[in-house]
Amino acid sequence: MPKPLPLTERSFRSRPPNWCPGCGDFGIWTALKRALVTLQLKPDQLTIVFGIGCSGNMVNVVRAYGFHGLHGRTLPVAEGIRLANHKLPVIVVGGDGDGLGEGIGHFIHAIRANPNVTYILHDNQVYGLTKGEHSPTAPKGFVSTTAPTGVIEEPVNPIGLALAAGASFVSRGFAGDLDSLETLLVAAIRHQGLALVDVLQPCVTFNHHNTYLWYYQRVYQLSNVQHDPSKLDLAWRRAQEPMDEKIPVGIFFQTKRPTLESQLPPLQGGRTLLEQQPVRPVDISAVVAQYQ
Repeated sequence: MPKPLPLTERSFRSRPPNWCPGCGDFGIWTALKRALVTLQLKPDQLTIVFGIGCSGNMVNVVRAYGFHGLHGRTLPVAEGIRLANHKLPVIVVGGDGDGLGEGIGHFIHAIRANPNVTYILHDNQVYGLTKGEHSPTAPKGFVSTTAPTGVIEEPVNPIGLALAAGASFVSRGFAGDLDSLETLLVAAIRHQGLALVDVLQPCVTFNHHNTYLWYYQRVYQLSNVQHDPSKLDLAWRRAQEPMDEKIPVGIFFQTKRPTLESQLPPLQGGRTLLEQQPVRPVDISAVVAQYQ
């Protein structure tokens, strides 16, 4: 029999992307493929749930089991997949508008449940696919197609929000630093529980403020300073650092919490729902009759 081909980045490439030249999505796409090679996860050994938007279009360019969810609904879909087959690694790829606008309720409740899911959040301050409307992470005063005189709301802080909700793994990466982002994604996928990776992702078409150069002048690695990711108070202080001055990236906080799957009685014993005996039919006609 011929030897199987070695796992490489090309193992996960299905077709060339059609993102704008220079889009930060290219960096996330590349770092994710590298991380999967490092983890030796084959295309048929994981599922990726994609949201709506430019980030969601990655479903067309990653060779793996994929599900293109509704806008803002990536996390409940991922939870459902994990409950059906908790032996299958599940990754979520979505945008800041998708996850922190339409899907912010799911974001909070998924953190509460703590399913073993890796959530890669493309954070570019805009809705790039629908022509540059400002997203929930856009800073106050940011000018967009839907805020021509500047955004008046305060921005959502994904790191602070995740910490306040009790997330077990909270991190931030930068699409312009592939090596560090790959390392971060490997750690997040290995984590047992919901792992947030908030990725600063320049939109070269609609966001001319938060450019690659702007980030390069501000981003610094938490691993290069005195930061203990087991300390929640330190993580909170780092999360509040003004984004227009210095921007920390890396693992803010990591702790152990029981996962959703490990606490559900039907999943005790290690078997997935697919491996268990079919549920016997139950006669519910008496219940239905009460409402007729």
